[in-house]
Amino acid sequence: MSGMTEHIEKLILDGTKIAWHEDRVKDWMDGKRIAPITIDMALTRACNFGCHYCYAMLQENDRSIIDKRVITEFLDDCAEIGVKGISFVSDGESTISPAFVHACKYGASLGLAMACGTNAYVLTRSKSEEVLPHLTYLRVNISAGEPKRYAEIMGVKEEFYHRVVDNIRQMVEIKRRDGLGCTIGLQMVLMPQYADQILPLARLGKELRVDYLVIKHCSDNENGDLGVDYRGYSRLSDLLHEAESLSDEHYQCSVKWSKIQAQGTRSYQRCYGAPFLLQISGSGLVAPCGMLFNEKYKKFHIGNICEERFRDIWRSERYWEVMNYLASPEFNAQKMCGSLCLQHKVNEALDNVVKGNLRLERPQTDEPQHLAFV
Repeated sequence: MSGMTEHIEKLILDGTKIAWHEDRVKDWMDGKRIAPITIDMALTRACNFGCHYCYAMLQENDRSIIDKRVITEFLDDCAEIGVKGISFVSDGESTISPAFVHACKYGASLGLAMACGTNAYVLTRSKSEEVLPHLTYLRVNISAGEPKRYAEIMGVKEEFYHRVVDNIRQMVEIKRRDGLGCTIGLQMVLMPQYADQILPLARLGKELRVDYLVIKHCSDNENGDLGVDYRGYSRLSDLLHEAESLSDEHYQCSVKWSKIQAQGTRSYQRCYGAPFLLQISGSGLVAPCGMLFNEKYKKFHIGNICEERFRDIWRSERYWEVMNYLASPEFNAQKMCGSLCLQHKVNEALDNVVKGNLRLERPQTDEPQHLAFV
């Protein structure tokens, strides 16, 4: 069992790695203007799926095109100012962008840790061969383990399921053949009505021999437009524990218990996480987080990387005005934000640091994987 324990500790899937970046936290506490550790972004707003739980559908904004020139300059700027990791996740399917393969390769060549969240439909063997050597992790968004339910939940035809499963199988094969360091995982966005797919998906992950499956809550906006029944999660505990019991030395099935059990609530009011974990829309829009991409939140919009160099946006007074407002008493994340955002775990930790409840020290344990992704 020691091997399994070691594997689980090295992949932090329900928490934050902010404690391993205590130097940047100290600079922030001292009032210095820090570069983000991680930037979560998309290369396009477009998507070839119609997932019923998709938060991005609620975040429409003016679209610009992130082309090869824009992403090249952006990655140059990130390397220059000290960003550590870029994850292509955010509000679009980055793999369908013509700039995707170039961005993965170029970012890695600059020393940036590169990662991707994807539905994996277009990641055929040839494209996987090109990008996997340059990625820290690749996470497939797949919220069902059976073709019919996959089609219903993901908003596509059943044949998509079979193609995606084949693509995942080939990724694992490429990784093993070449001894690649890229972690290959699956993610289930769980709404209570998808409970019947928890075990089929956990078993599928084990069969495919991916590194992990993470089962997470579904975020909703402040108006509850997706209709997530947060109280419904409590009825799924037995199923979720059974899924986790499928973990072994090489396969980790993890449930994001802290967020599922939070029932959509927050313990903090200030947002401190955005300067450490910034989000950028597939339209090029720079905003503190994905929940503020919508045009109605224009007062939080900072700039657009299609129109201006990122290094200049980051250095601007506007950038820091927005970040400082989110960290001020004028802002209340409990009332003004949607539920359980990307920055949630970072916010929890930093809120306790600021209040003096937690002394942030670099843990003496072995470093977890994917340190550039907080």
